[in-house]
Amino acid sequence: MPLLSTLAFIANHPLSRGRKVRALADYFKWQIGCRLVPGQVVYDWINGSRIIVRRGETGVTGNLYCSLHDFADMAYLLHTLSPEDLFVDVGANVGSYTVLACAAKRAKGICFEPVPSTFERLMDNIRINNLCDRVIAKNIGLSDREGDLVFTAGEDTTNHIVAGDELASNVVRVKVMPLDVILGGATPSLLKIDVEGYEMAVLEGARQTLENLRLRSIIMELNGSGRRYGFKDDEIVAYMENLGFSTFRYEPFSRELISIACHDCVSGNTLFIRDAHEMQARLKQSPKILAGDIWL
Repeated sequence: MPLLSTLAFIANHPLSRGRKVRALADYFKWQIGCRLVPGQVVYDWINGSRIIVRRGETGVTGNLYCSLHDFADMAYLLHTLSPEDLFVDVGANVGSYTVLACAAKRAKGICFEPVPSTFERLMDNIRINNLCDRVIAKNIGLSDREGDLVFTAGEDTTNHIVAGDELASNVVRVKVMPLDVILGGATPSLLKIDVEGYEMAVLEGARQTLENLRLRSIIMELNGSGRRYGFKDDEIVAYMENLGFSTFRYEPFSRELISIACHDCVSGNTLFIRDAHEMQARLKQSPKILAGDIWL
């Protein structure tokens, strides 16, 4: 992310309210410190959780500056999960969502990260939070059938399956399987899918899981990148609607679910919720969480 865009993101982040100067100072402090003393830093995060921060990991450093990088979606996770729930993280990267779900909220977890080097960093975050007894981590990708696919390996949070006409030099071949086969009938309460455009194939391999009414909600990234594989976001929304899910965004301060139309689902993560009235009640009843200096 370009410098000006990064500074604007930090200054305008909802959790920078009343502390913009401090948030920007944290950014420059990290940028200088990670160059003077290279290595990793263990960041004390939400509700006793911890996460390892390394230079260049944009999906993690945003949490260092703003407490919750993906503010609405991470707050939704914190407000909806409980220790009795199962959280499944597809495209876990280094584990920000898994750490929040399973360390901060004590849910059980299953997470998937296909790129071996990223998977090792994911395991570091699982170990530092003592989650090996609560989280099953798998170094594989997900698709609609078993096989293997080629992934990019040097693009941080945007690693993805290499499309047929795509040129990429730093790649790795990884085993892929359908989610239904791996879960074997276990059903998450919350599912997160971040696979950089390959969502439709993942969903088609998760049909049994998606049809189970115990799955209440899904956080899924929709940003138009499915075009590289011949998928359209509106087709994904229609697929999910046929399974009983509707599209929403979340307002963490008021804890309100706001219904959104299909054409508003292409700027980032979208919430797919099966029973909005039940989920709204659950969100209102959830205990408050301290994120940085602000109670949510």
